[in-house]
Amino acid sequence: MSIPILSGLAKIAGDYDLFIVDLWGVVHDGEAVYPDAVDCLHRLRQRGGRIVLLSNAARPSASIAAHLVKLGVTDDLYDWLLTSGEATADAIAAGASGSGADARPAYFHLGPERCRPTLDACGGRETDINGAELIICTGLVNDETEQAEDYRGILTEGVDRGLTMVCANPDVVAIRGGRAIPGAGALAALYEKLGGTVQRFGKPFPGIFDRLFAESPEIPRARAVMIGDGLPTDIRGARQAGIDAVWIGGGIHADALALGPDGRLQPDRVHAVAEQAGEHPKAILPWLKW
Repeated sequence: MSIPILSGLAKIAGDYDLFIVDLWGVVHDGEAVYPDAVDCLHRLRQRGGRIVLLSNAARPSASIAAHLVKLGVTDDLYDWLLTSGEATADAIAAGASGSGADARPAYFHLGPERCRPTLDACGGRETDINGAELIICTGLVNDETEQAEDYRGILTEGVDRGLTMVCANPDVVAIRGGRAIPGAGALAALYEKLGGTVQRFGKPFPGIFDRLFAESPEIPRARAVMIGDGLPTDIRGARQAGIDAVWIGGGIHADALALGPDGRLQPDRVHAVAEQAGEHPKAILPWLKW
C-alpha cells in the first residue's frame, strides 16, 4: 500500500488533537529553524491543537528550551517539551538507593561538556572508567570530527568491566546544517557489538510515550499523531505506542529518498525506504509545512 505524499499538514490536521513533534530534522537542523515549520506550529496553536515537542536530545528539557529560544522557537509555540536526556536523569535519580547525590552511582561520562546539565540532574559522582559503576553516554565529545570507532578502546574497557551503558540519546545520526553527525546511539550500537549492555531512553521506546500520554489523559491515542523524520525512532516509536505517524522526508532520510530542493518525492522510493525499515507511516511530507 502506498504512502500518501502531502504538500502540507493542513489536509490532515483536523484528524488530530495532539501533535507530537520531533525537533532535530523537523523544526530545526541544529543550527537554524525551518521557517515553514515554525509557521506550521503557529497555525496548529491557532486551531487549538496541543503540541508536545518530543526530542531525543541528551540534555534536560529546560536546557533545550533555552536553546530553542535562541533559534527562534519560543515557548508559546508548544505546550510541553520532553527530552530523552530528562527521561534519563529522572530514571537514574529514581533508581537510586536512599536519598541524596551520594546514593546515586559513580559514573563515567561519554559526551560533550554541553551535556553537563544532564549529569547534574542525574546526581552521583563522575569518575574514570576504572572507578565507575555505569557509563552515561550523551554523545561523542566532538561529533564534528570523531566517529564511534574512535571510542573502541574505552568502550572495550567498559565491556570488560561489565558496566551498563545508559544512553541518553538513541539517535545514531543527525543532520546538522546539512551534514551527517554521529549521535550517542552510534556509541551504544558499538558497545553492544563489543558485547556490552545498553539501556536507552527516548524514542522509539514506549516509556517516553507512556509518560507523555500520562500528562494528556483526556486525549485518546487515536487523536494523536507523531511528526518526525527518523524511521527507526520517531515512526517506529509511534507505531509501538499505537498512534499515527507523519514522516518528514527532509531529515535524516533525505539522501535515501533523493529529495531535491523542489521537495519532490518519488512514490516508489518512498515506499522502498519505508519498507526496508519495516515501517508504514500515515503520510509523508518533504518538510513540516502547513
